[in-house]
Amino acid sequence: MLLGQTLGALALAAATAAAQSTGTTTRYWDCCKPSCGWAGKGFSKGPVGTCGKDDRPLNDNGVTKSGCENGGNAFMCSSQSPWAVNDTVAYGYAAVRIAGSTENQWCCACYELTFTSGTVQGKKMVVQATNTGGDLGSNHFDLAIPGGGVGEFNACTQQYGAPPNGWGDRYGGIHSKSDCASFPAALKDGCNWRFDWFAGADNPAVTFRQVTCPSELTAKSGCSR
Repeated sequence: MLLGQTLGALALAAATAAAQSTGTTTRYWDCCKPSCGWAGKGFSKGPVGTCGKDDRPLNDNGVTKSGCENGGNAFMCSSQSPWAVNDTVAYGYAAVRIAGSTENQWCCACYELTFTSGTVQGKKMVVQATNTGGDLGSNHFDLAIPGGGVGEFNACTQQYGAPPNGWGDRYGGIHSKSDCASFPAALKDGCNWRFDWFAGADNPAVTFRQVTCPSELTAKSGCSR
């Protein structure tokens, strides 16, 4: 019996190790409707909720055109900013691209990231995939952080009156916590998070594994698999 328990424990450990993969991170906040905000992306409940220009939920079943398109009025909701659960764990959202998978497989799935470099080494973040980036690499998590840079697309100027290239650099965003003071009130906490819990980390490496989504994440996104 003891031998069987030992072998079982070893098998479990091996399976857990096999489930861990290495990945990269970047950051963004483009205010656009996330791609998992459209219907028919493989989730059982959804799509990801979007908001109007006033940051109020649209509750439109994903039919409203993205604010990144001409005449669009669907934007990323400020409630999809990251937050600290405690000193070593945070929750948030991300645009992702997973090797060997498709958007229909990762939309609204959750992943536990363990940071392996930089000022957040050893900390963990559970993110829900709400978006897909056409410019992302393999096993890439583009963390949704207000002030993280608009990247390829920019709806923040339309939604909040941000500068033409968003706040700070188009890729990478702002450079210091003091820059968050001028942000719209709804985005300030998420902006400050980057310099508080995230300790100003700059694209740290990660290991990751898929996990069951915490209810706190699905309650805010309105989406689950």
